[in-house]
Amino acid sequence: MTINMDDSGIMDVAGIKRFLKGSSGIKLKGVAQKEKYRWIAEVVGRFAYFELRKKDKSVVKKYLLRMTGFSDAQTTRLIAKKRNYGDICLRTGSRHCFARTYTKPDIELLAETDNLHERLSGPATKKLFQRAYEVYGDIRFVRLKGISVAHLYNLRGSKPYKLRCLIISKTRPVKVNIGLRCKPQPRGRPGYLRVDTVHQGDRDKAKGVYHINIIDEVTQWEIIGAVEGISEQFLEPLLEALLALFPFAILGFHSDNGSEYVNDRVAILLNKLLVEQTKSRARRTNDNALVEGKNGSIIRKQMGYAHIPCRYAAQVNAFYQEHLNEHLNFHRPCGFATTEVDKRGKEKKVYKTWQTPYERLKSLKDWEEYLKPGVTAESLKATAMRRSDHDYARLMREARNKLFVVICRR
Repeated sequence: MTINMDDSGIMDVAGIKRFLKGSSGIKLKGVAQKEKYRWIAEVVGRFAYFELRKKDKSVVKKYLLRMTGFSDAQTTRLIAKKRNYGDICLRTGSRHCFARTYTKPDIELLAETDNLHERLSGPATKKLFQRAYEVYGDIRFVRLKGISVAHLYNLRGSKPYKLRCLIISKTRPVKVNIGLRCKPQPRGRPGYLRVDTVHQGDRDKAKGVYHINIIDEVTQWEIIGAVEGISEQFLEPLLEALLALFPFAILGFHSDNGSEYVNDRVAILLNKLLVEQTKSRARRTNDNALVEGKNGSIIRKQMGYAHIPCRYAAQVNAFYQEHLNEHLNFHRPCGFATTEVDKRGKEKKVYKTWQTPYERLKSLKDWEEYLKPGVTAESLKATAMRRSDHDYARLMREARNKLFVVICRR
């Protein structure tokens, strides 16, 4: 049943209020949008909407919302059109759009290529397009042969492509089942090491020295070495030599997820020493923070940031073994954090304890039980008392200056 409604009898705002009270279920349902636009323009003009008070405008607008079912925002835009242009008209004609470089047949051809070749990488797929046109003369690839790799992936995300492709898969992550992804828990025992690599930069495509920094979490006992490269050929013998320099038994070896430490050769070496290997967790930046902080405060402070060619790795490593390592562990105080909790329960790290790593080791309960066979408390004491802190610092600086004289002669 069709009902024709004539609202010409409503001539003022009071009439609209009376109508709204008794017409909660009435709206212009099923009327064409063009007719609704025409009716809104007629109502706005009939009630002189733009000359009404704000309160009366809200009544007229509520009337328009009730009858048309439009949203408040859309009704506001239509009223603004009536004010600016004198009428409310539907937009006719098609909007301007840019010409598409790659058409639907091109996308279908991309899907066909991916289905045949099992979805190769972007550069490889582009090479197939070029070969199809230039080598085999297939004119269907005249546009695709010049496509950028980035836009190729854009087309792979389009709906026409997804309707025709057989394989949609992302690059699968490589899973390396070496090391536990967890944070070590030393519980006050020395022997849980953190390791990281510091690169001395490249220059003219020539690699610089790689510094290997290993530090114990509890005592901050630190051993540093240098190597020409971080391949297994160079790294494995150096790691074995550096681990042997720690005076206590090694229980844990923690690194980031770099392949220089997470590989079969290192895993075999640690298994031989009965050492547990762990690696940093995802989105846990503090897992290896101790050694990363030492990279800046020790290695960069001693060696700087300038390029040191890898051919000087042996001289740098000799400086570490003969001078710097002993200075760090017996003559350089380190800060040891303690956690304080305020009244609100907030934890704060404070550094009130400053000791050398040797002093920290001695402060542990039954510390001599942690020492390796052949390492005694007397031998460590003799090393610590051989020179004063000032004398050893002076000796180390002289050795470092001689090292840089050799390096700067290049």
